[in-house]
Amino acid sequence: MAAAGPGPGAEVQALAASVRDFVSGQQDGRAAEVAAGVKDGRWTVLQLVEALGFCLENTDPRMRGRGIQLLSQVLLQCYSLLQEKEVLHLVMFYESRLQDNHLVIPSVLQGLRALSMCEVLSPGLAVSVLKAIFQEVHVQSLPQLDRHTVYSIITNFMSTREEELKGLGANFTFGFIQVMDGEKDPRNLLVAFQIVRDLIAKDYALGPFVEELFEVTSCYFPVDFTPPPNDPHGIQREDLILSLRAVLASTTQFAEFLLPLLIEKLDSELQSAKLDSLQTLTACCAIYGQKELQEFLPSLWSSLRREVFQTASEKIETECLAALRALSACLSRSVLSSDSEDLLDSFLSSILQDCRHHLCEPDMKLVWPSAKLLQAAAGASLRTYHCITHSVLPLLLEQYTKHTQSSQRRTILEMLLGFLELQQKWGNVEEGEDESALLLLQAQICSVVFSALLDPSVQLQLVGIKALTVLGSLQGFLSSSNLELVADHLIRLALHEDSQSSEAAMEAAGSLAPTFPKVFSGHMVPRLKEELQSEREESYHNRHSLQQRCLQALAAVSTHTSIVKETVPILLQHLQKVQKGTEARNTQDMISVCQSLHRVALQCQQDAEGCWYFHQTVVPCLLAMAVQAAMPESTHTLPGKALLEEEVLAAMIPVISAATTHLRPELAAQSVSHVVPLFLDGDVSFLPQNSFPCSFQPFGDGEFLEAQRRLVALLMAFICSLPRDVAIPQQEWLLRELLALSCSCNCPFTATTAAKCFAGLVNKHPAGQQLDEILQLAVNRMEPSLAEGPRRTQALTLLLWVTKALVLRYHPLSSCLTDKLLGLLGDTELGPATADGFSLLMAESPDVLHKGCHADVRIMFRQRFFTDNVPKLVQGFHGAGPDVKANYLKGLSHVLNHLPKPVLVTELPTLLSLLLEALSCSDRVVQLSTLSCLHPLLLEAPQIMSLHVDTLVTKFLNLTSSPTMAVRIAALRCAHALTSLPTTVLLPYKGRVIRALAKPLDDKKRLVRKEAVAARGEWFLLGSPGRAGACRPADSTPHCRPFPAPTAGKELCCLWLAHPLLQPGTVMDSPCHM
Repeated sequence: MAAAGPGPGAEVQALAASVRDFVSGQQDGRAAEVAAGVKDGRWTVLQLVEALGFCLENTDPRMRGRGIQLLSQVLLQCYSLLQEKEVLHLVMFYESRLQDNHLVIPSVLQGLRALSMCEVLSPGLAVSVLKAIFQEVHVQSLPQLDRHTVYSIITNFMSTREEELKGLGANFTFGFIQVMDGEKDPRNLLVAFQIVRDLIAKDYALGPFVEELFEVTSCYFPVDFTPPPNDPHGIQREDLILSLRAVLASTTQFAEFLLPLLIEKLDSELQSAKLDSLQTLTACCAIYGQKELQEFLPSLWSSLRREVFQTASEKIETECLAALRALSACLSRSVLSSDSEDLLDSFLSSILQDCRHHLCEPDMKLVWPSAKLLQAAAGASLRTYHCITHSVLPLLLEQYTKHTQSSQRRTILEMLLGFLELQQKWGNVEEGEDESALLLLQAQICSVVFSALLDPSVQLQLVGIKALTVLGSLQGFLSSSNLELVADHLIRLALHEDSQSSEAAMEAAGSLAPTFPKVFSGHMVPRLKEELQSEREESYHNRHSLQQRCLQALAAVSTHTSIVKETVPILLQHLQKVQKGTEARNTQDMISVCQSLHRVALQCQQDAEGCWYFHQTVVPCLLAMAVQAAMPESTHTLPGKALLEEEVLAAMIPVISAATTHLRPELAAQSVSHVVPLFLDGDVSFLPQNSFPCSFQPFGDGEFLEAQRRLVALLMAFICSLPRDVAIPQQEWLLRELLALSCSCNCPFTATTAAKCFAGLVNKHPAGQQLDEILQLAVNRMEPSLAEGPRRTQALTLLLWVTKALVLRYHPLSSCLTDKLLGLLGDTELGPATADGFSLLMAESPDVLHKGCHADVRIMFRQRFFTDNVPKLVQGFHGAGPDVKANYLKGLSHVLNHLPKPVLVTELPTLLSLLLEALSCSDRVVQLSTLSCLHPLLLEAPQIMSLHVDTLVTKFLNLTSSPTMAVRIAALRCAHALTSLPTTVLLPYKGRVIRALAKPLDDKKRLVRKEAVAARGEWFLLGSPGRAGACRPADSTPHCRPFPAPTAGKELCCLWLAHPLLQPGTVMDSPCHM
């Protein structure tokens, strides 16, 4: 910036006045005004320096400091305006001032920081500034902020003047070591550690100061830092740990100093030091080689082995294994010269020598620690894997044969499984791999795994199934004959073994089928079909159980499109067979087939070909069967038609929905062009076996069409699962028909599914005039029916579902419809059902109006509904008559029960009185919902809840005698959660609660007794020494459970009341054990 001539006298005087106000008047705000004037061109930096002359030459250091402070603050805002010559003079001025009084130094450093950011800094000035700082300033005697300024100057120069600083050679490194030595502030340390990383990463010369640089950083290892409460800087211990670790693990030059330090810290008693050392060692192995590790390998292995064998900490064990894996990987990577020793072989030999013999010990005490160490080393590289497995696998196979107990065999097989899983990391087992121990021992491994599958022990079978799955995933390992044997074993386990083994076998078949589709489609599927269609003479229970497992197995194995094309026809054929049957249990059989079809549909969703095949095969078939069953001549009475029963239709809904949600838009459009005309026009041409005795008119009038109307449930499943961008033909007509059916049908099931289908379409309908007309038509249809008449319930159901559809998409009409629901809470006939409807509005719907079926669901709709309507609910409650107040409480409890807990806690003070009143409501649903809402609040907001402890204790204890088991359990859990409140608040109630909780100990229901034991034990420990004062989760073991719960409630009650330690007033020093 060129020096300008003196400005008008008024401007110069104004500048002088601002300088005097800042320097003498202590008006710090003047600095910003002066900086703004320099930016605007009113004044130049030269004029500012001239105006500061009187104070810069003053003998008082405070006066000089204020002058330099003003200049520095202006430069920090205007450094980009400076010209090269100005920067030169300013640098020389500031360097000279580094020798000034200590009161001046902070402002000088701020000025140098501003100049360090100038792009026009002349060559050599960066070096000059740093030399001056290194020589003239004792940095560690400065306050934290000034030390941080020095680090910032160094950082700025390193990012812009790298080559100049490298010209200093090792002197720059030494100067920085002097600056950093003794630093204690975590804010400065983060910057200093970054500078050290840059020194190393950017190849600055360290010269003879490698050890000094290591010492000045490693003195902080391991990091011992606890951030102060409410720390505004937000620096955590983990930040410092990671930053220091990045320094220590950044260069191999630190290895000779760092590795002894890590070994020393590994031998300490401090767990955090062990963890930090192990994690640092793992990080170092990424850059170290054999040269760095050679001297320290025996000591490192000794420390790692000791920790794994002796530690009780799972974290330390995990980090030890990770470090061992990293060491082995590091040695595997190293490139050897022809005359150098291969350290990997000797290292692995040490591991095998110290661990292998433990695998053979009869008591098997150190089996798992040894196996984990061996597996960690084997997982480092393919070379280590081959070396370890060549030695260990034959031994494990020998031990498996040697031991006869199932528990010991399971342990050995689990170890073998660990090594098999490691092979997956290195890919397939290829023939001709001379090094592979798996191929050499292929027959023995298969024999051991197959023998485990034949063992009567379920636990051993489960491990065998896991091993079988892993072997199958290793392509090239199992021969074709072995694969057929695998299929035979899985069929046997799936159909005839314990339920755990059966489920695991089905899961394994599903995992292996995509890899070997021909084996499973040619071997397993025919066997399952044969068993399913078998007509053997046996009890219904046995035959039904076998058919159930066949159906489940067929579904489980359908994980490849080619298999799906074989299993789906079998399942549909069985469904048709069951439909034609006359047995009373056909309903459950149909539901089982539908559940299997649903599983297949879910497994097909990610495969476009399989998904489309399933859809175009299953959906028309299900519709055809349902239409056939709905024909008047097909049977005499509706209840006898199993396929039309609510439970069966409800099981078919998720099948059709899952088959539709993942269709490509063009395929979905093709399908919808058939399904909608079926329901509106009776067009059955696309259905298989489409010869029906009469027309299909689900929206027609007449009592004889009641069965056909029930099939609207299947239309709902299909049409509400379509993607939003798929056009629905004749949509307006369809909406009108659904609206009419939902309001006029006498069958609750049909009316509800029609209302849900209507709501699902409305939710996805594009905004505009057509939607507004349909909604107005719906409102006009609902209002008269809600006011009076025989179909008020159907109208309410429609109102609830349409309101939910609009609330989810934030439609403006949703508030109007919600107000109608709030008004209906005061209706003596519809009020209770309306209150239950608030749960429907807030909860996730399983079949329609959720994201999985492409519904329009906006984020935080529950919070918005809460904000808009809870004040109205509260107001309505206060103004309602005594006979309908419970409706408002029920609606409120449903809304709060589905609200995210953090939101609920913030609103708790204003709503708690109503929640407490809801506990006095006689409605069991209100009680249960309110208790479910209060339980997490007791744990998350104890201070607020403690203000109402008297009321809470009374109401919870009263509800422990409720006739409803679920309410008794919830009340006992809340009584248990009360112990999370401050102990001083609870102690006056201790005796009363303990006496009251004696009664539910004698409850006839085991689950109630279990909760009573947990709650009473926690109350007994209230106030005892050593108690943490926090409530344990409901499913965890209480502190005091002296004996197992007897089967008879009376016996349990007597034992508890008779035990001397459990009498009221007894002081317990520690948890009881008997």
